[in-house]
Amino acid sequence: MKKILILSFSFVARDPRVMRQIRLLEADYDLTVVGFGSSPVGNFEFFSLNQAVRGWVDKVLAALKLFFGMFEYYYWGLPYVREAFRNISLREFDVVIANDILALPVSLSLARGSPVVIDAHEYSPREFDEKAWWCLLFGRFNNHLCKKYLPSASSMFTVCQGIADEYSRVYGVSCNVLHNAPCYGGLSPSQVDGDKIRLIHHGASMRARHLENMIEMMAYLDERFTLDFMLLETDSAYMQFLRDKAAPDNRIRFIPPVGMSLICSAINGYDVGIYSLPPINFNHGFALPNKFFEFVQACLAVAIGPSPEMAKLIFENGCGVVAKSFDPKVLADELSALNRDKVIDLKAAAKRAAEALNFEHGSKKFLSEIKRLHR
Repeated sequence: MKKILILSFSFVARDPRVMRQIRLLEADYDLTVVGFGSSPVGNFEFFSLNQAVRGWVDKVLAALKLFFGMFEYYYWGLPYVREAFRNISLREFDVVIANDILALPVSLSLARGSPVVIDAHEYSPREFDEKAWWCLLFGRFNNHLCKKYLPSASSMFTVCQGIADEYSRVYGVSCNVLHNAPCYGGLSPSQVDGDKIRLIHHGASMRARHLENMIEMMAYLDERFTLDFMLLETDSAYMQFLRDKAAPDNRIRFIPPVGMSLICSAINGYDVGIYSLPPINFNHGFALPNKFFEFVQACLAVAIGPSPEMAKLIFENGCGVVAKSFDPKVLADELSALNRDKVIDLKAAAKRAAEALNFEHGSKKFLSEIKRLHR
């Protein structure tokens, strides 16, 4: 049985993209997984890395290394990089899968000449390019890692075509696309009430996503519309801000989040999945997130701002509405034009789209690359 290493500097059990890689490979390969947190249940060996909490002195020293361009010194000094290398360096693998650019240099070292697949989840050199300090420190650092190490990878994937094109344009590498789609759920659209249109947004409570815009949008919608937020409380202060902002409108609720594998079934009873993400940085501009595909698998109509990657799939599949700007009123105008029959049609189109926009379909290229590389 061929041996594969999956390396991810993330909490693996909470990382849907990495978990889908594990589920795809664990039955047919001798699989080793390295990452943060406790081991997910499965047929593989797991090495948990310590995510050391650094004091202010260590943070200042790290910032100085990045500021002065000591990128290799900074990288190989990261405690979890050293720990991953120390725990795995004596083993041999037929293929190594590095998740995100930060995992690539140590993955190439651990591979010892075996092929390495880099799954660059997003576009790392411009991930938070709206922040000048981030560009000065981590933007330059990530650019260095891409420039030096991407040409050594045997195969590369990312989440959407726009980001794949940018990697190719800037670094001269060939990059495949693997969407952040869940497995096919086989769900059917729920019934549509002629007097109500039920909106849902789920995900993390992150300020950079400007979720308050969707609360503002509700002021422009009539009484047919309700909006539920199902949010992970990643930022408690921001969650409270959202609750306070929504408090005057009794059509807006905050409901408890569910586990990753339960999301599609939990939101299946709604009518429209909504996500308006202002393009404050490069990755937001080319966003094609898990939640888009979870809306589709839940057989919901999808309502978004003019995010090009999401809009392309909506237009191709006829499963939603796209506002012409990120102004809350403009999206509200698109939603206001919906009626019961239109919502039924859009939800039926989402069900048809779900048969193609799923992990089973999208992962065929990924799996074929793995098989090609270990021959």
